[in-house]
Amino acid sequence: MSLHILGIGTAVPQHAIDQSDAAEQVAQVCCDTSEQQRMIKLLYRRAGVKTRHSVLLESATNGAPAHQSFYTREQLPFGPTTADRMDAYHTLAAPLALAASRRALDDAGTSPEDVTHLVTVSCSGFSAPGVDIELLQRLPLAANVARTHVGFMGCHAALNGLRVARAYAEADPQACVLVCAVELCSLHHQYLWDPEQIVANALFADGAAAVVGRSRAGVRDGWQVASQGSAVIDASTDMMSWRIGNHGFRMTLSSQLPLLIEQTLRPWLDGWLAEHDLTVERVGSWAVHPGGPRILDACAKAIGVESRSLVDSWNVFSEFGNMSSPTLLFIVERMIRRAAPHPCVALAFGPGITVEAALLA
Repeated sequence: MSLHILGIGTAVPQHAIDQSDAAEQVAQVCCDTSEQQRMIKLLYRRAGVKTRHSVLLESATNGAPAHQSFYTREQLPFGPTTADRMDAYHTLAAPLALAASRRALDDAGTSPEDVTHLVTVSCSGFSAPGVDIELLQRLPLAANVARTHVGFMGCHAALNGLRVARAYAEADPQACVLVCAVELCSLHHQYLWDPEQIVANALFADGAAAVVGRSRAGVRDGWQVASQGSAVIDASTDMMSWRIGNHGFRMTLSSQLPLLIEQTLRPWLDGWLAEHDLTVERVGSWAVHPGGPRILDACAKAIGVESRSLVDSWNVFSEFGNMSSPTLLFIVERMIRRAAPHPCVALAFGPGITVEAALLA
């Protein structure tokens, strides 16, 4: 039995900033030399992102770019405390999640009172009562809705959320599940002079995405989550991490990760697809989480397609950056709207290194 996707919705903060303007503003805060400023601008330009949205951006007048005042030179070298950042998460995450959820419900033609199960997904903040309670009260959902939170799993976590939703649907054919992923990655901007951290700063952004799904045995129209797979790559735990510090959450990302993906993804993928009587060549389309340009290139090489054929992944990455868990649902939304060929395989990666996959039929 599969999870039939009835509706999907996305949301981003009101204000966005061009990557070149973001580099200028970051350089003013964290650079002490002209050489550091040149490196910042080079790394931001090479990131492959054109614009990003952030809950921290404020509007500017007279044609000036949006700016933010959450991070200042007076707070250097570490920036706001984790408590400050979590206060911002508590205030700013729910409105974004609410906007995406309402759009998903509208797209599904489903009223909030029909929802029986709620799955929330986030790795960029903690608060209790949290986003789940905010959605329950403000959509509003029934007080007896079953709630599950998928926390701190990283960029692939929307697929984990869909796995939970699919299990609910399989257990109860009458279930109507709302899955909502929301991330405020910009809260965790780091201003230590660390090129690896600067690369992360140049990639991540804020956004939310939601899916409404039901069990629809025998239904052929529309997109369905037919199966899912997961694997942890051997000897890869040092390739990516997401850890809580005194001044935000810190991402580490090894430069060797793209090569690891290129070398290890295909053997596992061939075995997983064979379980469903499929081969890579018979997959109609691919939804690949854009962890960065080199990640997309490595995935394309591994599965044997042209990198630019992952058009929706590249476009979402360029327009929004890496929003962590919601990003893949932004890509799937575009693929649904343009009726991309079936079957579709969704792929994402997270600390572990973990590979998560979904077969969308």
